Formats: sequence, structure tokens, C-alpha cells
Amino acid sequence: MEQSVNSEPAEREHGTERTDEQLLALIGEGNQAAFHALFRRHADRVLRYTLSIVRRRHLAEDVLQETMLAVWKSAKQFQGRSKPTTWILGIARNLSHNLLRKEKKGARMPDLETTLPDPAEGTLRMLQVQRALDTLTDTQREVLHLVYYEEMSISEAADVLAIPEGTVKSRMFHARKALAKELS
Repeated sequence: MEQSVNSEPAEREHGTERTDEQLLALIGEGNQAAFHALFRRHADRVLRYTLSIVRRRHLAEDVLQETMLAVWKSAKQFQGRSKPTTWILGIARNLSHNLLRKEKKGARMPDLETTLPDPAEGTLRMLQVQRALDTLTDTQREVLHLVYYEEMSISEAADVLAIPEGTVKSRMFHARKALAKELS
């Protein structure tokens, strides 16, 4: 694997961890070690996010790979107008929705084996929450995932989804209301 010019691993520079922006700059120069570092840092987050959209693990894994390939190919084009995480999740979102458009137009059913908790490990409440989440619209579930699971601000979620902040707030309101109804 390639090392940075100062012979430290691509993930670190002068003993401190490189930022995502620095890693993207190195990836833009073809630095494979920087790519691996960025992949390790973001793969779980991208997988969770794509799984919340495509609802099937094998499809989410495909989207993760396509997303990271797109990051490798377009790292030079990253201009820093948003956080790298927002940029990466935006790529993942677009690829997820592209994949869904290619799927059959029928009702999407979650792969129960991969999305529901193992009853031996989980609790009844976790199962109820999963079922309640399944009643939400895709757009409501996506907003909840970004804000609660990815801990994004309303503004960051709006950037990823390419919608106004007011729309994010509205979807959050309706999603919370629907969840409260389902879980009461």
C-alpha cells in the first residue's frame, strides 16, 4: 500500500489523525492507503444508511461498494462545500434510489432475516419499534435515520436529501407522530 510523502500511514500525519478532507485530497491523488482509511471510517455508517433506504442487506452492501467506488473515482471533484460525510451519504442516497428504480415496481418488503432482531437476542419492544418504523413512509424513515442514527443536524440532513430544512422538520414531525401512535 502507498504511504504518504512523510512515510507515515495515510490515516495519520505528525501523530494526529487526518481529517476526511485530507484523506479525500490524498485519494484524489490515487493514494490507496487513504482510501482504505476513509473506507474503514465510513463503511458502517454508509451501510446503515443504505439499509434504511433499500431495506435488504445484500442490496445495501452492493450500494456501499458502489458508493465507495464513486468516492474513489470522484475524490478530486470534492470541493468542500459540505462535510465529507454529507457528500458521501449524498452519493449513497442517490445510488440507493437508482437501485430501487431498477427494482420491480411492486411493494418493497424488508428481508426479515436481516432487518428484524433475532428474537433470542432482542426484546418484544425492539420488534414493536421495527414494525412501527416499517409503517412510516420511505421519506419519513430516511429523515429519522439521518437525524437520530447518524446524528445529523436538520441542516445536514437537508443537504444530504437535497430538500429544504422545513421539509426535514415536517417529515420529522409526522414520523414522530406516526411512531407515537403505533407504539402507544
